[in-house]
Amino acid sequence: MAKQFRFPDIGEGITEGEIVRWLVEEGVEVKEDETLAEVETDKAVVEIPSPFTGKVLKLHHREKDIVKVGEVMVSIGEAGEEPSAEELPVPAPEGAGVAPPPDGTAPSVVGEIRADGREIREIRATPGIRRLARKLGIDLASIRGSGPEGRIIETDVRAAGEASRPAAPEPAVKVKSKFDFYGTLERIPVRGVRRTTARKMSESVASAAHVTHFDEADVSALEKLRKRLATESRGRGIKLTALPFVVRALISALERQPLLNAVLDEEDREIIVKRYYNIGIAVDVPDGLIVPVVKFADRKSVFDLAEEIAGLARAARDRKLNLADLKGGTFSITNVGMIGGESATPIINYPETAILATMRIADRVRAREGEARILKTLPLCLSFDHRIIDGAEAARFMNDLIGALEAPESLVEPSGAG
Repeated sequence: MAKQFRFPDIGEGITEGEIVRWLVEEGVEVKEDETLAEVETDKAVVEIPSPFTGKVLKLHHREKDIVKVGEVMVSIGEAGEEPSAEELPVPAPEGAGVAPPPDGTAPSVVGEIRADGREIREIRATPGIRRLARKLGIDLASIRGSGPEGRIIETDVRAAGEASRPAAPEPAVKVKSKFDFYGTLERIPVRGVRRTTARKMSESVASAAHVTHFDEADVSALEKLRKRLATESRGRGIKLTALPFVVRALISALERQPLLNAVLDEEDREIIVKRYYNIGIAVDVPDGLIVPVVKFADRKSVFDLAEEIAGLARAARDRKLNLADLKGGTFSITNVGMIGGESATPIINYPETAILATMRIADRVRAREGEARILKTLPLCLSFDHRIIDGAEAARFMNDLIGALEAPESLVEPSGAG
């Protein structure tokens, strides 16, 4: 009997996915663990393996369809498959299987037309089919079998069950205009990463009490150090940007202000402080944002961080990340400055407590010791959940972060914590 493969629950609260592409076609033979399809789920493209060996009888969804957990994706039959015992036709006993009339009187001759207009005919069905009909509340006398010699088979009973259901109301015709009063319109389906991003952002805004704190660091010394270390980094095949230094400074500040590395357990009314530092790095991809996570970032040097961040960003753009790369974050950074801008109000990567947006490093005129000077500065924007921390704590965190950025020599190597 054909086996129905349903879209599996792959954890992390995922309830649906979009079929990016099928890697098999109907009629081909597949082996157990052979990849059937690529499905995009919660910012990762997941390869779905076959749990069976056999022939692909039917693909139940098209590419770009949304499939929910538990829905049938593929029907697979075994090689040389035979009908199960309940599907095999068996001869009906002599004189048995004639459909009685609804009034309970004895039937007449097979083929005779009753007063209600129904034909009296022999019911040819296996015990299994009769049990199925009773379960679905189907009168076998109302079905004309499509099996050999008019035998009633499972598909006949199920089709009768579907037909007996009340008809669903016809959906109203929805007209989507290609034009409005001013000109042409383009409609872009919200799918894939954009769909997931929209859902996550809505969840964050609806759940957390967002506040944004703005500040600025003098990174003149950091930029000089970064350029000095560029030769060493190039020798290791690494492009050293300011971001790894920001990650190291961020960890230093989180160690002093641990409530920003926490989540709120609303059910038990507890703040759960994470005593490890997994930093999410937002990556801009064509249709949204993906946030891969650098695990145990406090144990890594700026060179290690630069190499890992570059690898994760590349994998995100190539859609080669796995689900493990997206799990376990405790705090996130979005590096808006690589594109441009002076300030922003980033949305927290819920259920984390805070997110830091780093803006564009540039020469800016600032007053120092009563004089106007041109400094390289880095605008910083911290959005935080006011349910967990107050403005004073956020300000202290930013002071610690800026202090670390303005003393960059201490950021090159990990402190040995963790």
